[in-house]
Amino acid sequence: MVYQAFYRVYRPQTFRDMSGQTHVKRTLQNALLANKTTHAYLFSGPRGTGKTSAAKIFAKALNCENAPAEEPCNKCQTCISITEGTFTDVIEFDAASNSRVEEIRDVIENVRFAPALGRFKVYIIDEVHMLSTSAFNALLKTLEEPPAHVVFILATTEPHKLPATIISRCQRFDFKRLTSQEMIDRMSVVLNDINLAYDEQALKVIAQSAAGGMRDALSLLDQAVSFSEDKLELENTLLVTGAISQDIFTQMAAYIQQKDVAKMLTLLEQLVADGKDPLRLTEDFITFFRDLLLLQSDDKLEELLEVTTLTDEVHAIAERFTAGNLYHYIEVLSKTQQEMRFSHHTKIYLETALLQMVQAQPTIDPEVNAKVAQLEQMISKLTTQLQQAPEPTQVQAPQLVRPQRGPEVAYKPPITKIKQVLKDATKENLNFVKQNMASALSTLQKAEEARFHKTMPVAASPSAFVLKFEYDVLCKMVAENTAILQSVASQLAYNGQVPAILCIPEAQWEKVRADFLRERSVVKEEQTTEEVVAIVEEDPLVVMPKQLFGDNFVEIFED
Repeated sequence: MVYQAFYRVYRPQTFRDMSGQTHVKRTLQNALLANKTTHAYLFSGPRGTGKTSAAKIFAKALNCENAPAEEPCNKCQTCISITEGTFTDVIEFDAASNSRVEEIRDVIENVRFAPALGRFKVYIIDEVHMLSTSAFNALLKTLEEPPAHVVFILATTEPHKLPATIISRCQRFDFKRLTSQEMIDRMSVVLNDINLAYDEQALKVIAQSAAGGMRDALSLLDQAVSFSEDKLELENTLLVTGAISQDIFTQMAAYIQQKDVAKMLTLLEQLVADGKDPLRLTEDFITFFRDLLLLQSDDKLEELLEVTTLTDEVHAIAERFTAGNLYHYIEVLSKTQQEMRFSHHTKIYLETALLQMVQAQPTIDPEVNAKVAQLEQMISKLTTQLQQAPEPTQVQAPQLVRPQRGPEVAYKPPITKIKQVLKDATKENLNFVKQNMASALSTLQKAEEARFHKTMPVAASPSAFVLKFEYDVLCKMVAENTAILQSVASQLAYNGQVPAILCIPEAQWEKVRADFLRERSVVKEEQTTEEVVAIVEEDPLVVMPKQLFGDNFVEIFED
């Protein structure tokens, strides 16, 4: 028999076999039991998370001879033929290779015919975002009002490319990336089934390399098993995945802490010579320092560690750095990772980042530590003497006048541009951004996605949209990072162009919105030009320059 890859042999055949996606499985199973299935579904999410598998399982459950049931029996002739791909009433359609309108018209013409064998005729359209505009238009009416015996299941990795008219006619299910533990559990089942011993850390490395995709994890596992002999060892998975061992991480961290630039760059040169990708190394170093932060926070977070295993050596490394150092390292590496995506000289970027990290490492003189210890002892003695001394007579102490702090430099949002967005804003553009914001942010790294905590799009025009931030610090961090803004904006392209992103804190947004509404009401009352000019001249941005330089030296221009 011809050998089949793991991801084909161990494709789940029931909802129970699927890893993760509990919200999807429960909703579909309840609909099957209650006979409340609808005519069109949209399965969206990253690759390898179970979209096509869920579609096939759902098609079997709809046509199973034992229906209604929350799971297909996989024993009747209908379930067996669907599993083998020979059931005529379950049609799989690859939109990537059949994107023209002519192929969709063939589907539409066959929709009106009743199913030959099953209860439902199920059309599974994979990579549906690859269809042309004409094909979407041809499918639109049929998708809205198909015959009662037809069910459409659309699967895509890029839902933002689908027309809103298609999405609104489907029940949408967003598939999430699988956790490392879910992938490890599934790979354990596969290895136990083939009677192969394995190292738990080896599965952890594969899960981390798969980045939430079960198909990628099983493909890497298949490759690692072929490379191994009697046992799946950690060294084998490191060679297959291109990852590096925990010893390399600890060595590099020790060199950074010791400011040993020569050994640090020599180790990096050796890793690159062994075929390690600098971009992948940067991502692994970010994850390693993130693990050290978790260990500093609480030892009970061991289950959340991704590239490290809790050992005495790792504990010792974590204690050598302060939390501020680790935050700085992650920030430097994250910026470097963004810059490396647009360059062919990735190794030079990583070397520069490591040098920045070494220079940021504080040097503590042993004599300074001794003096600090002496001062602490003196303070302790003085505190004891003050506690034992008799209470002095109450004398009114002079009031201390504390020096006033200078004004902190706050983030200044582009008010003029935001008001222009409000002027040209439409509800359709805003709804599009709201619907696709979550999927756009999911493409970012975890540290970058966290900067958009409690963020909400509040206005959108054909060329730009406004993001409101609850925290001023996060607003400033995002607004000053053009790489993150470009990455998010490219995922939210609409009207044929990539929109600009304008950031504003929540407190300032309320004021800008109120000012805009007031100005708009003034225009609606058809004020004279002189009155409008008077309102503009009362703006603090106009009054202050006039007070400083005089009316003759200040001119007002409309941006």
